[in-house]
Amino acid sequence: MGAGRVFAYGAAAGLIGDLLLGDPRRGHPVAVFGRAAGAVERVLWRDHRGWGALHTVVCAGGAVALGGVASRAVRNSAVASVALTGAATWAVVGGTSLAREARAIGRALEAGDVDGARARLPHLCGRDPQALDADGIARAVVESVAENTSDAVVGALVWGAVGGVPGLLGFRAVNTLDAMVGHKSARYRRYGWASARLDDLAGWPGARLTAVLAALAGDDPRGAVRAWRADAGKHPSPNAGPVEASFAGALGVRLGGTLSYGGRVEHRPVLNGAGRGVGTQDIERAVRLSRQVGWLALGVCVAARRIAKGRTS
Repeated sequence: MGAGRVFAYGAAAGLIGDLLLGDPRRGHPVAVFGRAAGAVERVLWRDHRGWGALHTVVCAGGAVALGGVASRAVRNSAVASVALTGAATWAVVGGTSLAREARAIGRALEAGDVDGARARLPHLCGRDPQALDADGIARAVVESVAENTSDAVVGALVWGAVGGVPGLLGFRAVNTLDAMVGHKSARYRRYGWASARLDDLAGWPGARLTAVLAALAGDDPRGAVRAWRADAGKHPSPNAGPVEASFAGALGVRLGGTLSYGGRVEHRPVLNGAGRGVGTQDIERAVRLSRQVGWLALGVCVAARRIAKGRTS
C-alpha cells in the first residue's frame, strides 16, 4: 500500500476516532508532551532568544524524530502503518473537544446561565470571562471555534499530508509550544520568540486552506471572501486573521473589537463590519461550519498527496 493510501485511510480513521471518542480525560498525548516541554523549559530557561530557540528545537525536533522512528518501525506493514497514522491523527486533532466545549457554553447561554458560561469559557480560550456579557461570550466562542478549526484540525491534516506521522506530531508540538511560551508576557517575550515565529510559519498553509473552505462551505461565500480580503490583514495574527474574517463573512456576523486577556485590554479591528452582532445561536452554526471544514480539508489533503505522489512517480 502506497504512502498516499496509508495517509488517506489513517487520517480518516483518526478523524472518525476523534468524532466517536473525543479526547481522553487522562493521559492525553498532547498533555504528556506539554509536561515534557515544561521539564525542558525548567532546565533551559533564560531571558534570551537563543535559549528559547534551543527549547523549540529540542521539543519540536523530538516530536518529529519520534514520529520518524515509529513510522520506520512499521513501514513493512500496511495495517500497522495505517493504525499508526490513525492513532497519530486522533492524538493531534481536537475537533470533538472543541465542539463539545463550544456547545456546552452555548447551552448555558441559552438557559440564561451567564455565570456558568463564564466558568466554562477558560476551557476554550484565554479571554477574561468576567469582562464579557452573554453576547461577548458568544463572540469569543465563535472566534475560538474559527481559530481552532485551523490549529486543531486543518493545520494538522496539512502537515500530515506533507510529512506523514512526523508531520502530524511536529505540527501539534509547534502549536503546543506556542500556546505554552509563545505569548508576550515578561517571561516569554524573548524565550518564546522562536516558538511563536515557527508556529506562524507552520500554521500559514492550514489557515489559508481553512479560510478557503469556510468560504466554500458557509452560507455566504462572497461575504466570506470579501471579509477575508478587506479585514484579515488588520488582525494582529497573520493566521487567525484570514480564518476569523472568513468565518465572520461566511456566518454573516461581526467579529473582533475590544477584548481582555488576563487583565490586558486589546482593541482589535472589527472583522466583517457589515455583519450583525454574534448571538448565542451562532455558536452552533460555527460548530457545524467547523465540522464541514474539517472533513473537506481531509478530502483536499488526501487528493493533494495523491496528485503530488503521481507527479513524482
